Amino acid sequence: MSSSPNSSLTGTIVKALSGYYYVVPDGQRDLKDSMIQCRARGVFKKKGLNPLVGDRVVYVMTDNGEGTVSELLPRQSELIRPPVANVELAVLVFALTEPSLNLQLLDKFLAHIEHSGIEAVLCLSKRDLADDSNTKEAKEALEAMEAVQRIYPPIGYDILVTSSRSGDGTEDLRKRMRGRVAVFCGQSGVGKSSLLNALVPGLELETNAISAKLGRGKHTTRHVELIRIEADTFIADTPGFSQLDFQELGIEELSSCFREFRELSPDCKFRGCTHVHEPGCAVREALEEGRVAASRYDNYLQFLAELKEKKRRY
Repeated sequence: MSSSPNSSLTGTIVKALSGYYYVVPDGQRDLKDSMIQCRARGVFKKKGLNPLVGDRVVYVMTDNGEGTVSELLPRQSELIRPPVANVELAVLVFALTEPSLNLQLLDKFLAHIEHSGIEAVLCLSKRDLADDSNTKEAKEALEAMEAVQRIYPPIGYDILVTSSRSGDGTEDLRKRMRGRVAVFCGQSGVGKSSLLNALVPGLELETNAISAKLGRGKHTTRHVELIRIEADTFIADTPGFSQLDFQELGIEELSSCFREFRELSPDCKFRGCTHVHEPGCAVREALEEGRVAASRYDNYLQFLAELKEKKRRY
């Protein structure tokens, strides 16, 4: 794309790597051939701002054919981990087995996504591993699927069950993402890259097998990058990780990140109820009646303890 130096242009950062930001100009659909390699102005660092993949930006072309990002346009949403802006849908990818499905980690991801105000859908991958009912892995996968389907749809989360090997569920996932910027979240080895390869034929992202010793996969994605699924559909492939640490979340905000707690809290006797020890707590009453899943409440208590410990230390 030819533009005169110093003229202001707008576009979207689709990749950030080694201090460079790769911007696709507005109106360009072919990411690979239209990316402009840009540096960011030093003023961002002085202001404590950090351009993110997904950011809409103003940039100017320089004499050497590169660009300089001069302004960040307002963000609709922002995730800290993975670092990506303007996401409209978070696809939380969790394997039914290999690695074993961890409900505490799932709830931690959901709390972060709720805090960010982004819509979430749960994607259970490796459905094919549940087909042979005679294996330990298959039984584990079926139990995990039943647990997730019992706990999460009643509180408003949709579930997609997929297999990148057989193609099951991938078209449903594609329809769910259509016309949006989505992000794949989940720990290493759950099959995010394999799912992307199934969604985008010819993409051929690097995948790695699960380490039998560690029970998790090696990181196959080392930077955040927007990948075009269709003309107006993008997915952010992100580095796999297995721990989140609530850096941006306060103790008083945690309960509102649990959907069912948020809905029940107006019926608590005391305003600002922590749902731990107060009398007349609607959340604990619902827990006793089986309307709140015990695993969700136990994980809430664990996250609350983490936040209190962090506050005590710092």
